[in-house]
Amino acid sequence: MAVFKGAGVAIVTPFKQNGEVNYEKFAELVEFQINNGTDAIIVCGTTGESSTLTHEEHLDVIKYCVEKVAGRIPVVAGTGSNCTETAIYLSTEAEKYGADAVLLVSPYYNKATQKGLYQHYKAIADSIKIPVILYNVPSRTGCNILPETVVKLCTEVENIVGVKEASGNISQVVRLMALADGKVDLYSGNDDQIVPLLAMGGKGVISVLSNVAPRQTHEICEKFFNGDVEGSCKLQTKAAELCDALFCEVNPIPVKKALDLMGMEVGMLRMPLTEMDEANVPRLEKAMRDFGIIS
Repeated sequence: MAVFKGAGVAIVTPFKQNGEVNYEKFAELVEFQINNGTDAIIVCGTTGESSTLTHEEHLDVIKYCVEKVAGRIPVVAGTGSNCTETAIYLSTEAEKYGADAVLLVSPYYNKATQKGLYQHYKAIADSIKIPVILYNVPSRTGCNILPETVVKLCTEVENIVGVKEASGNISQVVRLMALADGKVDLYSGNDDQIVPLLAMGGKGVISVLSNVAPRQTHEICEKFFNGDVEGSCKLQTKAAELCDALFCEVNPIPVKKALDLMGMEVGMLRMPLTEMDEANVPRLEKAMRDFGIIS
């Protein structure tokens, strides 16, 4: 059984102006998501600025999220690292805190061979009992998990159950699902490709868009699963301009700006990320108005 089906939000981490994690605001974001139909919360991923959280902060945010969600929907903890031992540490702690699953980004900077990727992921998965979702995002990591490696991991390691596919390469996804034989739970890692990946047998999306449009992102998946493919496609295409605007600068710069425009006040970004270029703000505002999430 899949960890979740539908739209999971890759939730932002809000900060105070002094740079500390704003837990009161984080609680508001969790309630906003659950009240608007989000199917899972993915905490401390790329969108959550995990790369600039200390290990202590990283684990505190995961623990806080699990406590606030309180079992209402699944919580998937981002615990990946380019150091296998660090990923094992974060994953075992997340399991202790009650996370329903972990999301493991492929090793970045040092990269790895396919053999190295297999051994890295197997070592982490063997250290915990909860499900593991792989995260393939070559544009950020410089490391592509090939379909054969994904299938081998999902077949040979009991608790590795699926992959968040953010390569953007539809041909690679088609090959993956051709090899999968029902053993791989596929999640779109790109908001502009939700329907195409659902059509390939995907279980849903791990979404940046859901931060600002949780109900609509959920409905893209729900309509598809209920057989209303045309309605799902219409929502996907309606969201195209907003998806583009949310990635006109590196994530999560635009989505944090978008939340601020919605009155959420999620605070600063941690360096080396900087505030959105003012020249890009009108484009984001227009896309949000056209999509109906601000007036």
